[in-house]
Amino acid sequence: QVQLVESGGGLVQPGGSLRLSCAASGFTFSRYAMSWYRQAPGLERELVATVPSAGSTTRYADSVRGRFAISRDNAKNILYLQMNSLKSEDTAVYYCNVRMLYSNYWGQGTQVTVSS
Repeated sequence: QVQLVESGGGLVQPGGSLRLSCAASGFTFSRYAMSWYRQAPGLERELVATVPSAGSTTRYADSVRGRFAISRDNAKNILYLQMNSLKSEDTAVYYCNVRMLYSNYWGQGTQVTVSS
């Protein structure tokens, strides 16, 4: 079965950096676009970044463009999100996502807290 396991979250000061990882299994990772979403308390889940199955055409939410970088290692079945220049408004639970033809899968999420 499809499994997505996020890691790398934590507490960081404003201006700091974190790298999130998502270990994927149960499907052919290299065939699917992958995304990171986040959800802050009281707000809807929002798309942060997407990377295609191959190639370099990544997409970002306006709020993170220039600060975050999504990447993938198809040999290791791992999705990454490098987050730099973090702000308090980046505080949220971050989720890994894969969307297939009839199903949409999520990891359990990893908490990122940006605070001094």
